[in-house]
Amino acid sequence: MLAEELERLADVEERLELITITGVEVDVDLRHATVLFSSLPGEAVEALELARVRLQAALARQIRLKRTPQLAFAADPAVAAGGRVEDILRGISDSEQVPGGRREAGRDEDDA
Repeated sequence: MLAEELERLADVEERLELITITGVEVDVDLRHATVLFSSLPGEAVEALELARVRLQAALARQIRLKRTPQLAFAADPAVAAGGRVEDILRGISDSEQVPGGRREAGRDEDDA
């Protein structure tokens, strides 16, 4: 539901176009919710904060609670960790290559 509203807002605010909601962490008392996201542009948090009231209103229309959780936004740390792992693996793969595009002696393609 938040993703659908975010998609509608992206038609007006281009900084919201490349944002993917990856999860939501909700407090036990349902008063606060942190929306985790991944994004390419660096201005995503600012754009989400500007759209917060509208996203919260869309949430309030869809759920039946006495109070709608107050939304906060944070980049998903798992996405950044995954990127670091990919960089490390890419570095290992690059270091195994010798000039001329051949693998080191004693290494099979199946070992990689």
